[in-house]
Amino acid sequence: MTPVASSQSARAPLLVDLALQGGGSHGAFTWGVLDRLLQEPWLRIEGISGTSAGAMNAAILVDGYAEGGADGARARLELFWKQVSDGARFSPFRRSPLDVLLGRWTLDTSPIFLAFDLMARVFSPYDLNPRGVNPLTAILADCIDFKRLAQAPIKLFITATNVHTGRGRVFRNAELTPDVLLASACLPTMFQAIEIDGEAYWDGGYAGNPTITPLIRECASIDTILIQVNPVERPGTPRTAQEILNRVNEISFNATLLKELRMIAVLRQVSDPGTSEGARWAEMRIHRVASDMITGLGSSSKLNAEWEFLTMLRDEGRRSAEEFLNVHASDLGARSTLDIDALLDQV
Repeated sequence: MTPVASSQSARAPLLVDLALQGGGSHGAFTWGVLDRLLQEPWLRIEGISGTSAGAMNAAILVDGYAEGGADGARARLELFWKQVSDGARFSPFRRSPLDVLLGRWTLDTSPIFLAFDLMARVFSPYDLNPRGVNPLTAILADCIDFKRLAQAPIKLFITATNVHTGRGRVFRNAELTPDVLLASACLPTMFQAIEIDGEAYWDGGYAGNPTITPLIRECASIDTILIQVNPVERPGTPRTAQEILNRVNEISFNATLLKELRMIAVLRQVSDPGTSEGARWAEMRIHRVASDMITGLGSSSKLNAEWEFLTMLRDEGRRSAEEFLNVHASDLGARSTLDIDALLDQV
């Protein structure tokens, strides 16, 4: 893809952190945002917090960057998503002829998807997938050097949810393995829980999607860019069973993020700027890259791994990042562009 010239290219380097949400195939939108941000030499990524697909993107970026800089990270992200698409080429989760004819990316009328959706309410992954096979296992082993990742200069914070306690656990660079990334993306209706250190883990989105606090406590950067793929607001009241379930999932996977942002807003107001930790909270600047287009996609499209769909999301991610930079590049390092104080009025 042709490099994009930036009016900020001569700007002094600025440390930023990234917070990457999970959302299955919708993580390809995040791929596009990252691809565009990596073209800005003045943006220096210090830390990344990721959950589920966000965890995959984060680990791929950091390992690629450790090996080949920004260009290496961009190339590795494309390799990962291409392998995800290739691996799903014979997946039963395909769009129906009607969806293809109407140009819809969802699987809502796919007989296989509908049958699986019904079976998942009766049978568990331990019944349907007793060997615990996950196609991402081989892809992660092929795309990531975990020994190099442990020593990478960009800090990683990957969240998974402890099944027994319900609390999130944040894994850092030296703790990362393929199982940790699989645990962060382990939807309990699709995959068996992943065991790590004798504990069972499910998708990190239940506990932090993504977790932002470690970025504040363990990184020097004041600016955090949230890349969001789960719509916070959706017009209209869901009426069909599928619409209701989709909205319930969106609300539950955003709840922990909104709670954490609200906490940050409170701490920014009450922290003592005269102390080092208080100054960190008081100075925090939060930004967000998102797209209204994601809102129009059904939840079932998160299982659609067609290359045309993934690249469409990538291009939308690049467009959204470009728009964000055009409007807010000068705000980075100066002020927040996401009004988290408004969340205090919703308590």
